[in-house]
Amino acid sequence: MNLRWFVRASKWARNPPSEKMVKLVFGIILAGLVLVGIEYFIGWPDWLTVNEPGRMLR
Repeated sequence: MNLRWFVRASKWARNPPSEKMVKLVFGIILAGLVLVGIEYFIGWPDWLTVNEPGRMLR
């Protein structure tokens, strides 16, 4: 077992993060999940796809 994780969890239990920090982290996670959902259900736009290397030189 990694004792470092238990020490970190103990510190968080004694001094939890602020409500603002928790909201920020959940907001970032939510934004990432929304982007993944859009990409999965709608698809990746062609204008964001990188061209094959050397294709522009031919």
